[in-house]
Amino acid sequence: MGTDHHKAKAPRHLQVGILTVSTSRGLAEDESGLWIARTAAAEGHTVVFHQVVGDDAAAIAHTLAASLTTHRPDAVIVDGGTGLAKADVTIEALRPLFDKELTAFGVLFAQLSFEEIDSAAILSRATAGIVSDTVVFCLPGSLKACRLACRELIFPELGHIVGHLRHG
Repeated sequence: MGTDHHKAKAPRHLQVGILTVSTSRGLAEDESGLWIARTAAAEGHTVVFHQVVGDDAAAIAHTLAASLTTHRPDAVIVDGGTGLAKADVTIEALRPLFDKELTAFGVLFAQLSFEEIDSAAILSRATAGIVSDTVVFCLPGSLKACRLACRELIFPELGHIVGHLRHG
């Protein structure tokens, strides 16, 4: 079965969660998370939760796990905490929870970033994986990075990914 066939059968309306990692922003100031929420809704998806959690590995992992149990989203988009600073622990908090990692996501995001920001793309640690049958994307917190990842990678493939998770 080819990609076109899979995409044709892919679910169109999904449950999406947004988790923003930041100690400096609250929900009202969460420009990236709010943009993701608006865009997900415009794509026909339902945002089942949007939370902000501080840059603490245990809190990030706990919040994701609790959100998966409570809201049962098809996908979670995590923005923030993926940089190189000591406080940036999103990847370290969530990668151990991955049942599978979507290794091409980080590579493709870095390639697209390189086209926009040149060699600074080397700083990217964006990643994605499957946690309890939910696809989890970990993005930088910048609005520009979230727009790039969502427009070029996440929303075009989200139904396709979830279709695979639901039906093998």
